[in-house]
Order: sequence, then structure tokens, then C-alpha cells
Amino acid sequence: MLPWLRGWTDIRRTPEADLRLGALLAFVAGATNAGGFLAVARYTSHMTGIVSAMADDLVLGKGTLALAGGAALTMFLLGAMCTAVLVNLARQRGMHSRFALPLMLEAVLLLLFGLLGATLSLAVTLLLPATVLLLCFIMGLQNAVISKISRATIRTTHVTGLVTDLGIELGKLLYVNHARTTLPVRADRSRMKMHGLLILMFFVGGLFGALGFKHVGYITTVPLAIALVVVAVRPLLADLRSLARPA
Repeated sequence: MLPWLRGWTDIRRTPEADLRLGALLAFVAGATNAGGFLAVARYTSHMTGIVSAMADDLVLGKGTLALAGGAALTMFLLGAMCTAVLVNLARQRGMHSRFALPLMLEAVLLLLFGLLGATLSLAVTLLLPATVLLLCFIMGLQNAVISKISRATIRTTHVTGLVTDLGIELGKLLYVNHARTTLPVRADRSRMKMHGLLILMFFVGGLFGALGFKHVGYITTVPLAIALVVVAVRPLLADLRSLARPA
């Protein structure tokens, strides 16, 4: 197996490996979110807007839209739950692929999203809601993966928290400490670089997804799925080899 694949989804983690995987997943999330909007006219990665829209819809008497928002929120929640189940099940069985399994599932679901989207024109009423719910599930699945891996220090499916944390560190950087202070304020430059990189990768992924869905359509999901398979395959192969050995 190629050496550069090592560390992406292995159970032994380093901050560098976490950031490398987080940057990739931020790219995938940005591409899926922006491209998904062009496909189904819904942003599916951030639940803040969905919950706010549910409240607005209820006040405006749009009960059906409020229920649709509740369904999207539920699917995001189920995606995160699915990651937790897969990771903990694999951990208890001593598997190397505890973090790779959710990413492999995400790759399969991205291809399913492309398949559903390609047939939207045939049955928009039926497939459009299913596609939105599938995207929400994928985003919940992915966000939980990197949260579990990095112990909640990295998020990839929404930018609000990243910008907030970056702003906090920039405020510390610009703060002028008094000469006699015993507890000087110091910016964490490594966190600044991490948050800046994740924001940039989400944006670049958004450009990739928007341009891809605009010009070539749902085939844009294929390279995203391939990238996830590539970084997840090594631990899965290790587990398969272990199963193949005699007891």
C-alpha cells in the first residue's frame, strides 16, 4: 500500500493526521453542500438555519415545511448516531477500521446521492425529499466522524464555529498586554492555522461542487467518493487480512 495513505484513518492518531483528514473532509463537505444546493435548492450541512426555518415556518402557518425541516434535522442526527455506533462497535471488536467504516459508508451514500439526483427529472416529487434527507444524513455522519477522531476539536460541515474560533485567536493576537501583567494573552497560532485551513478547504470544496454540478452534473460525486475510499481502504484491508488468517 502507498506510504502516503498511512495515518489518514488509522486508530493511532497524530494532530497532523487529524488536520490532514479534517481538511479533506471540509473540502468534501463544502463540495457536497454547495453542489447539493444547486441540485436540490437546500443547504444541508448546517442545522442552525434549518432549525430557524422550522420556527419561521410554524409561525407563518407552513406546517408541511416545518415537518420537512424536522425530518432533515432528524436525518442529520441519525447520521451522527450511525457514526457513533460504527466506531464503538469496531472499537469493541478491536478493528483497525473503526474510523474508516463511516467514511466508506459516506462514499457509498455519495454515489447513491448521485444516482438519485440523476433520476430527479423522472420523479421530482418523490426523489427530491429523499435526496435532501440523504444529504443531511451524510453531513451528520461525516461531522461525527471527524469529531470522534479529533475529540471534538475539528468540525467540517459548518463554518460558523470555525470563524468564531478564528476570530477569538485573532483577537488574542491583536491584544496588547501590559508590561506588568502576570497572565499575558497569547494567541494559539496553530489553532489559527487549523481554522484558517478548514475554512479555506470548505470554500474551495464549495467552488468545486458548484462548478461541477453546474457543468457536469451528478458525476461530480464520483471523485468525492473515490477520495473517501482511498483514505479509508487501508485499515479495512488490514481487518480483512486479519479475518483471513487462521484462528
